[in-house]
Amino acid sequence: MVRFLLSLTFVFSILSCSSTPENGSTVFFGGEIVNPTSKYVVLYHNDAYIDSVQLDHENHFLFQLDSIEEGLYHFDHSPELQYVYLSKGDSLLARLNTVEFDESLVYSGTGSVINNFLIEIFLTHEEEEPLMNDYFNLDPEAFSEKIDSMHAAKMALLEELNSDNELTPRALAMAEASIDYNMYIHKEKYPFYHKKETGEETIHELPEAFYDYRKNIELDNKDLTYFRPYFDFMKWHFGNVAYMTCMDQCSTNEKSKIDRLHFNKHKLGLVDSIVKQPELRDILFRNIAMDFLLREHKPSEEATAFIEKFKSLSTNNEHQEEIDLLYTGIKNLQPNTTVPDIAVKDINNQSISLKSLANDKKNTVFYFWTAEQKKHFINVNTHIATLETKYPHYNFVGINLRTNFDQWKQLIEENKLDTDKHFHGDNFKDLQMAMIIDGLNKCVIAKDTLVVDGFANLYTSL
Repeated sequence: MVRFLLSLTFVFSILSCSSTPENGSTVFFGGEIVNPTSKYVVLYHNDAYIDSVQLDHENHFLFQLDSIEEGLYHFDHSPELQYVYLSKGDSLLARLNTVEFDESLVYSGTGSVINNFLIEIFLTHEEEEPLMNDYFNLDPEAFSEKIDSMHAAKMALLEELNSDNELTPRALAMAEASIDYNMYIHKEKYPFYHKKETGEETIHELPEAFYDYRKNIELDNKDLTYFRPYFDFMKWHFGNVAYMTCMDQCSTNEKSKIDRLHFNKHKLGLVDSIVKQPELRDILFRNIAMDFLLREHKPSEEATAFIEKFKSLSTNNEHQEEIDLLYTGIKNLQPNTTVPDIAVKDINNQSISLKSLANDKKNTVFYFWTAEQKKHFINVNTHIATLETKYPHYNFVGINLRTNFDQWKQLIEENKLDTDKHFHGDNFKDLQMAMIIDGLNKCVIAKDTLVVDGFANLYTSL
């Protein structure tokens, strides 16, 4: 570790000495990846590709970036990614081990303060998640006290950090947002999770001040558009407001069930009337349409009308094409349609058609997993072993998603999985659209090459 830091620091110092005043805005971002799962590190700003570099023989990487905009970026080392905040003149070092990607990530050098803080808040939020199930049982006042206390502790930490390091105004705003929106998400979730956890029949009445933080939220913040806590908050916020508005104005009684189509139309309308920032509008519209269609199992006139409404609001042609493909996928997974003729890779990295894997003598169950969800990987293999014993007349075919091929192959070999029954999904987007993958418990059941149930659940449909 010390030798690594010295070597890259030396590189930075040489580059710094050779810089002129005109190129003092150059950013150097480098690091070391232990146990790499890919040969490359790819850098993005929002959803735009910036650059990629190949790891050297010591698993080091280095970006030299000239005249970039200060703000939030993310770097991808397949299948993982994480945020990095870059400012002009930064010479930033990152070190991580892919075995524990987020937990091992640490920054040093110029620009490390804000980045270490962001990763600390990210990890703290993950650690706090299990506590929330207990907190959602609390009454609104007690719940707010818990959330406010957690928020205050993090803000105190940031104030101390800023007093010692004087973050730039934009970096400080990003750090505050990482605290605020992670906390606000819990407040938006509370009415629904409280009802679920307590078994109450209706939404619990909330104090007048419960949503006071909404007075300070920014619904058009361009800097935060692609920041996950902010975007997740926006999804929960508009879902919450749409539900409460609909219960108040559209429902005849408090216990009535709100139709999904009606509810999602409300969300489209809310985003249209409130959000003005073009990129944020479009990705929210896309999310609402994806959320609706990924749970829509049958084509209908109402679904077609919803898609037309979405298209009238969205200005992003790629998003519109994506929604069309998704709806086509739904139509193509109806009973007695042919299994999608989409390519996957076998253990020898050879392409093979998904349709050709449908057994002509047994029912075939296509199920999905990813190395990113380690617990699910273990659970699903245990479950499949049980199902294979219980249903010997079924053929179970595992399709891996969002995992580097070499890593997938290693997992197959290490766990001694049957290579005739496991395949690598090379293109997640194509598979998601064709097989309508809305979660890792989704499976598709086929007989010969015809779909029996295109929207089955691995744990409840067999």
